[in-house]
Amino acid sequence: MTRYVLTLEDSAAFEPWREMARAALQRAVPPEALDWRIRGGETDLFGQITDDGAGLEALTALPVVKTVTLRASCIALLPDLLCHSDPGRFALAYRIAWRVQGNPHLLEVVTDADIARARIMVRQNREDCHKMASFLRFREEPVQQGEGQGERRRFLAWFEPQHHILERIAPFFSKRFTDMDWMILTPRGSIRWDGKELVCSPEPCEQPELDDGFGELWDTYYASTFNPARVRTKAMRREMPGRYWKNLPETRLIPQLVAGAEARVRTMAEQELQPAPAFHERLRAREQLPAEPMPDVAENLEDLAAQVRTCTACPLHCSATQAVVGEGPADARIMVVGEQPGDQEDLAGRPFVGPAGQLLHEALGEAGVDRGALYLTNAVKHFRFRLQGRRRIHQNPDAGHVAACRPWLEQEIALIRPKLIVSLGATALRALDGPGMAMSDVRGTSWTVGRGENAVRRLALAHPSWLLRLGEGAQAESERQRFVEGLTRLRDFPDQSGS
Repeated sequence: MTRYVLTLEDSAAFEPWREMARAALQRAVPPEALDWRIRGGETDLFGQITDDGAGLEALTALPVVKTVTLRASCIALLPDLLCHSDPGRFALAYRIAWRVQGNPHLLEVVTDADIARARIMVRQNREDCHKMASFLRFREEPVQQGEGQGERRRFLAWFEPQHHILERIAPFFSKRFTDMDWMILTPRGSIRWDGKELVCSPEPCEQPELDDGFGELWDTYYASTFNPARVRTKAMRREMPGRYWKNLPETRLIPQLVAGAEARVRTMAEQELQPAPAFHERLRAREQLPAEPMPDVAENLEDLAAQVRTCTACPLHCSATQAVVGEGPADARIMVVGEQPGDQEDLAGRPFVGPAGQLLHEALGEAGVDRGALYLTNAVKHFRFRLQGRRRIHQNPDAGHVAACRPWLEQEIALIRPKLIVSLGATALRALDGPGMAMSDVRGTSWTVGRGENAVRRLALAHPSWLLRLGEGAQAESERQRFVEGLTRLRDFPDQSGS
């Protein structure tokens, strides 16, 4: 088999790779016939690559034998994957693109070795972006002689990312710091913003001397906000490892602050209790915060429903007609969790009776699933809306509403003890799995949580209300069929689970 050597720059991401990959796919060149190299890598240094253009020239000389089409989900995955610094990312991306040609649903198979590895690399890229957004520090450059007072302020920052994320993270900084000129330097390139143009360069930079004269002021502020009662050294090391730690000015204070934390906590505990501010009670009354702690754990669904109907844990109960509790058999093997009640559910006091519920009912019928065998509930029990004339317009619940209702959802799961929990939409997914789980990553896939007798299968699907918002057309019909296909797993679940 003829092998073709394709060489890319280490900083190259999607576009350069896509041109080469498209040429290879159009000529039906299998992954094992391609040798993806990074210019300046070990093989290049030892002279094993003599002419990286020859491989591409020979490949493009082959006749085109087919038209290549990639699904939107694949196009969405590959740019994120190619931002990683792993030298094997180019080969992995091509292997996935090659395999998707014969298996359009490959990306939904989370147990596949290639897909699992790609998801891990994408997650690492996102974590790197999060660290850069959290731990980067700007220093102001001094005004040069002759510059007027009306000049825009200029700032400089240094960061050491693990991966090639600069183009991904650049829009975040330009939107957040749009009113000043700045430059971010890294070993993997730079980002520059002058108020009009955002420029990313792959040229590596050297760490500059950064001192804007405000170091002492920042140290004072950081030390005054340090909470000794919430010191978690393991979490600090995990969230802010050495490569970020060394470039943060406050890190030289942390050892002494941590060392004195225990003594400061004792001093705080020994202080005499002070009365709450005069406005404290007025704030509690305005926000309708609960005066009493959460009731005891319910022994059955009837007791739980009675407690939910009297819930005042968040302000939503003030405007909603009533709390909407779950509905279905107490021994249901499958629980379906939606977002929150809608307008009709709020009036009827039952889940999934409005337009989205009707769509769900129809889709369950097409999938051959008996709705009466399911336990249906919502992550949030009260309807959140805004008034538009006489109409109540749905509003997504926020994290505080989800957190306030989480004890109710946890009690429902404990009482029902389902073997499969289906989350409909992003809010239900976050309520069950936390904010770290992205709907775009797991939609249509299933996984297991827990072990042994406590093991529960999880399945993430779109919310029916989202399908309604798509209206009519080819996309709407395609997404609806995908939703029905996902629900067929409920019909076959007992046979597949074996438990």
